[in-house]
Parts: sequence; structure tokens; C-alpha cells
Amino acid sequence: MLLYASCDLKFDIVTPTPFVLMLRPRSGANQWISYEEYKITPSVPVFEFTDIYGNLCQRLIAPVGNFSIHTAAKVTTAHTIDQVQGAPFVEIQNLPESVLMYLLPSRYCESDRFAQMTSEIIANELLGYNQVVAITKWLQNNISFEPNVSDALVSAIEVNARKYGVCRDLSHLGIAMCRSISIPARMVVGYLHGLEPMDLHAWFEVYVGDRWYLFDATQTQVKGGYVAIGYGRDAADVAIYNQFGPSLYPSSQYVRVERIENN
Repeated sequence: MLLYASCDLKFDIVTPTPFVLMLRPRSGANQWISYEEYKITPSVPVFEFTDIYGNLCQRLIAPVGNFSIHTAAKVTTAHTIDQVQGAPFVEIQNLPESVLMYLLPSRYCESDRFAQMTSEIIANELLGYNQVVAITKWLQNNISFEPNVSDALVSAIEVNARKYGVCRDLSHLGIAMCRSISIPARMVVGYLHGLEPMDLHAWFEVYVGDRWYLFDATQTQVKGGYVAIGYGRDAADVAIYNQFGPSLYPSSQYVRVERIENN
């Protein structure tokens, strides 16, 4: 399917503030970017680089006053999500080197604390994909997805204790559980066609059967329409913006994802 996805951010800047943005999706195995818009008002010098996860990032200094960012892209993405029951666990010694970092605990995914709990949840499942299916079902049945309760970032341990969270919280817990049984898992941030309420979205991917597979515990039926912007170990790596100065939130944020033609 062909999607038009856009994000508009507005800030009230009180002192010149350095930003690092992550707002450009890139073409890859599961999506093709055929058109892009990127407008910053007022216009300032922007320097782009690729981070260690392969994400396209932009550096700039926002001037005092009203500051806005508009990004948009036309993206061809899959109608459906690959689901391969029985895709096998990949032994650690056979994993690509680029995948190894996604086995380790990270700031918001304390995978070293979930081995016993996860082992009970995935008991008797085939090693690999089927274990992640069991983890995802457990998340859907035990952690309430509440999209309007976003507050300070919380870790997998805190999400498991309080039993509710936004999309990134369910992803953090799913990632921690997968890593606890030596399945590489990473967080993805981006767009999802048909998401309610519409906003930027987070999900996770796991490496089994010699490739990455998408999982989303917030959706009862996972279908196509995902557009990835950034990949990382957890939310600390995939923030769409980081500012270095006075703490501030956008004065407005508007996200739109529309299907513009049938493929």
C-alpha cells in the first residue's frame, strides 16, 4: 500500500537550543520512500548524519521564538505483516554481529530480571517465533494498553509492576522478555496506518529464522501499514527529537497517516 505520513511539531524556544532530530524514514527491506518533505521554520543550518543503528538524524540549533518542523513522506509498505509460525531460534554463535547488541540489557529493558517469569510463560513452545507469540499474547492479556497515559519514561520492570502503559511501555516489556531467553529484540518507532488515536507509534522486532519479524502487543490484529522511522535498543535510542537545554515539550504535535492509492 502507498501511504502519506506526516508529522508537524511546534516549539516555543526561550534560548538558542541544540536539537538532534530523527524524523526521516529511509528505504529498506519493508518500505520504499518515493517522496519526502522536510521544512524547518525559521530556516537554520541542518547537518545530517547516520547513527550507529542506521537511523537518519539531523542536528541544528533552534533560535529563540516560534520554531516548527514539518516532515512528510510517501511510503510504499506491505499490506500484511509476515507471520511465520515455527521460524526457528538462531543460536548465539550464528547471529550476525550487528544483531548481538540486541541481546543485552539496556536502560529501559532490564532483560536480566525477567528470565524466570518469561520461562514460565513460554513453557512448551517451540524455540523462536512461537515463543514470541506467547510473550505477545501474555502482554495483551496482562498489560493494559492506555494510549493517553504517557508520562515520564518507565522501564520494563515498572511496566510489569503497574500493569498498564503506552505503546513504548508494552514494547519495552516485550523486548526485555525476549532478550531474557536470548532472542534478539529491538524497538522501532514510526507511523501506523489506522492507529487510534493517531500519533507516532512504537512496536518491537525480534530476530528469529535469520531475519527480523514485527510484533505489536497494542494491536489485537496486526496488519500492514507500518512505517519505520528509527530502530534502537529502547526508547532512549529512538526519540524523534532530543533537545539539549531547557526541558520543553512541543506546544503542538500533529501526526497524519493516509492511504493515498491502492497498490
